Amino acid sequence: MSKTPTEIRLYGLVSDSIVDGPGFRLSVFTQGCPHHCEGCHNPESHDPEKGTMWKLEDIEAKLSGNPLLDGITISGGEPFAQPAACAELARYAHQKGLNVWTYSGYLYENLLALAQKDEAIAALLNETDVLVDGPFVLAQRSLDLLYKGSKNQRLIDVKQTKVSNQIVLYSPPEW
Repeated sequence: MSKTPTEIRLYGLVSDSIVDGPGFRLSVFTQGCPHHCEGCHNPESHDPEKGTMWKLEDIEAKLSGNPLLDGITISGGEPFAQPAACAELARYAHQKGLNVWTYSGYLYENLLALAQKDEAIAALLNETDVLVDGPFVLAQRSLDLLYKGSKNQRLIDVKQTKVSNQIVLYSPPEW
């Protein structure tokens, strides 16, 4: 088993997001992305050597220090490029009773295959409540979509998908 990470390289952090999942969220934008999607809204996050190193304990303190948070969103960049550190953040969020959303340019099916070879990827998938999967496709971009940028992307309820052994899409609560 590998050593538990204590740091993560970030593009940025938003302490009070209301657009990266339901409710009031801490949004963590990882640094480094292999997808380089045309029209990406965070192109500065692509280079894995840039960004800023953060101690996980400092991010966890932000989670603990805000009683209004409903969850954490781990985005990017590509969270699965730093899966061990992201899994630690997600574990901590769950311990605090928060939900975890993870955005990835990979398809869920590809992540399942990668998880067979990489325990950190498996851990992050296991700690994810909702996965927004698939690359951003500029030709399918829409500002009318809930919590995603292009029509090809899916909001997958990971826990229900595991239970039913088929893809179950996230259903937002009715108000």
